[in-house]
Amino acid sequence: MVALAVAHSRALRGLTAPAVRVEVHLANGLPLFSIVGLPQASVRESRERVRAALLQSGYEFPNRRITVNLAPADLPKDSGRFDLPIAIGILAACGQIPPAALADAELIGELSLSGALRPIKAALALACGLVSDQSSRSLILPRDNSAEAALCGHPAILGAASLSDVCAHLQRRRLLEPAATATPVQAPVSCAAAEVGSRRGEAPDLADVIGQAHAKRALEIAAAGHHHLLLAGPPGTGKSMLAARLAGLMPPLTRNEALASAAIASLKGKLDPRRWMSRPVRSPHHSVSVAGLIGGGQPPRPGEISLAHQGILFLDELPEFRRAAVEALREPLETGRITVARGPYSETFPADFLLVAAMNPCPCGYLGDARHACDCTPEQIRRYRSRLSGPLLDRFDLCVDVRRHACADFDEDAEEQARRDTTAVVAARVLDARRRQLARQGRRNSEVAAAELEDTLALTDGARGLAAQAARRFDWSMRALHRTLRVARTVADLAQDAAIQRDHVAEAVGLRRQLEPIAQAPALWPA
Repeated sequence: MVALAVAHSRALRGLTAPAVRVEVHLANGLPLFSIVGLPQASVRESRERVRAALLQSGYEFPNRRITVNLAPADLPKDSGRFDLPIAIGILAACGQIPPAALADAELIGELSLSGALRPIKAALALACGLVSDQSSRSLILPRDNSAEAALCGHPAILGAASLSDVCAHLQRRRLLEPAATATPVQAPVSCAAAEVGSRRGEAPDLADVIGQAHAKRALEIAAAGHHHLLLAGPPGTGKSMLAARLAGLMPPLTRNEALASAAIASLKGKLDPRRWMSRPVRSPHHSVSVAGLIGGGQPPRPGEISLAHQGILFLDELPEFRRAAVEALREPLETGRITVARGPYSETFPADFLLVAAMNPCPCGYLGDARHACDCTPEQIRRYRSRLSGPLLDRFDLCVDVRRHACADFDEDAEEQARRDTTAVVAARVLDARRRQLARQGRRNSEVAAAELEDTLALTDGARGLAAQAARRFDWSMRALHRTLRVARTVADLAQDAAIQRDHVAEAVGLRRQLEPIAQAPALWPA
């Protein structure tokens, strides 16, 4: 009788899925079932699940000394995904399944006591491990996860409903069918401007926003160049309404971008395979912890900023967030990634998101409002705004003072309503501007390094002079000046202008200038 069998599976470390050999050895002696190889509690508990599943599926459980080794031994193993390879390894070791059949398959899945396969988290991230390793093995996992795992593009993703189905496949009695993706795989995804509106049919339309032309223009610039945006103003002026419409303006994701975003969502079990090409939008409550925002735990897990990768992170009531949490955003806003170190573990997660934040001008919210009196003292206003540090505010490229519009604006006639740009119209302009950026420098305007600005910007003499004058007048740092010039480049792209004109710089300076009153915390909000 065969005493040793080896099955193949995958562990999870951050977003990577290292290969794991599940070695099962049967020996004579008193019956014992032990699992070694740094298993966590959920893995050790698989002994009882595997025993019951084998018996309920009609297989014999060997009454021998069973040792399961999960190699490599220094890699932590967690969750119930090792139930299936352990069960199959035991059957192969005692001769109920041909051991040679295990060489060409990787097995992942949690078993119920009846032998059914339960869905797992991170199926896409685990499947991407096969693609990264260029493995030719098939991946057998629960049927409920097969559509998600198939998004990775591997040709041999097989979904099974139960342990018996897996055994029948390995014995060549009844083969499993390859899984089909819920969304056709394309590389790259079509970005035709004519399709922009149809893909965003479920998104709220920008034409629903009455007035606020200045804020809507800022949304367009933010989406085109990936510039971080701060909306400031009294409550009820439409800040959240505007932010909710930004996702519909952004260019569609490429397949690689969508896979990177979907793999992170799969770690949390929040991935819908039918919507994997949609940009994620995360809006955590201001009570979120530092670990919840940037990631944490042992082993580290991604936070809200990583779940917003390739999408939008909206922070409403920005000054109400914990200062340590929002200050932790400074590094990922610059680098597009975050490294989380907890004890012996250290993982790096992608965090390339567009930050949109909203805030009130004062604690009561009505400073400078024409209809409500503010009862906040200057000291209260100073303390409120001092919750936001200068370095954090310096990361915002655009700031818009969102003001209340008169009720008379609701009395627009049909012609005036028709003149309002819809999401589809603005998204087409944004897509055209983004294409210009990628054709010129191969990246978004916000990502152009300082050393490359001179070759990329194409400043006219008038634009250069105005930018230098603004930098001296407002005592800007070089980072602030460079961010303003990148915004001006986006304004020029939206205008389909090859060179940055003086008017483009003036608009960028105006959007940057409104950050000054917030950072300096004056007694009065600008009118």
